[in-house]
Amino acid sequence: METNQNQTNGPSELLNKAVDQNSTGNEYAEINQSPQLTRKQKIIKETKSLSLLIFIILIFRSIFFEPFRIPSGSMIPTLMIGDFILVNKMSYGFKVPFSDLFSDPIYIFGKDNPKRGDVVVFKYPKDTSVNYIKRVVGLPGDSFEIKNKIIYINDKPINVLDVTEDQIGKKILDDMDDKFRGHNLRLFKVKTGENEHVIQQDNDNFYKVDHEKIKIPDGQFFVMGDNRDFSYDSRFWGFVPHEYIKGRALFVWFSFILPFSENEVKFRPWRIGTSIN
Repeated sequence: METNQNQTNGPSELLNKAVDQNSTGNEYAEINQSPQLTRKQKIIKETKSLSLLIFIILIFRSIFFEPFRIPSGSMIPTLMIGDFILVNKMSYGFKVPFSDLFSDPIYIFGKDNPKRGDVVVFKYPKDTSVNYIKRVVGLPGDSFEIKNKIIYINDKPINVLDVTEDQIGKKILDDMDDKFRGHNLRLFKVKTGENEHVIQQDNDNFYKVDHEKIKIPDGQFFVMGDNRDFSYDSRFWGFVPHEYIKGRALFVWFSFILPFSENEVKFRPWRIGTSIN
């Protein structure tokens, strides 16, 4: 009897289950059904997303950090031709985004002066559309003088130590770019402010051996390249105003001399991650 009763009710139960499953499926389809976007609507949506992303990137570059590429050898051996560096644009104050594009930057808070020895990126005073990178040597209020290639700050010399024949000097010369290999180069360890670094000089170059004693005005900075005899800097065109300084160089994140340039193609993976002092 029980067996017969189960057999009689079986088809009815299966039918009810099928109906319930079909109803559930229809409800699920209705819930998940969304209106199809036209081709034009898709393009507009993607354009808005891309524009927002680009705007966020531009704000990030304007306020926080910006990458730069080193095209010349004026900062050798601290920076080599082909180095890609990251610059901290908050080092000397937090700026209103894009405020430095068309005029002097507007600082919201934290405006500060670069320290002696900082490596900075700035607008070239003679053509503000061009970016330069040099080391801050003289600060506002300093007296500055060069005698026989020795820098004097407030009448005190910045002492140098010849390391050309040391391991550090040989390593630098082994990696020297071809355009400088034919010169009589000497390498010196110096301490500019709190930063210890190496400078490069050409012993056969006597063009800028001295610089008359001057006083650096308020809000202005005297900058020089570490490749002293191959750097176009404050010795030639004067001071850098604070408003022209974009930020402090932090580290090398890539190093590659691109093809089709005046220099030989070269990849320096060992420089990746090198801090800039």
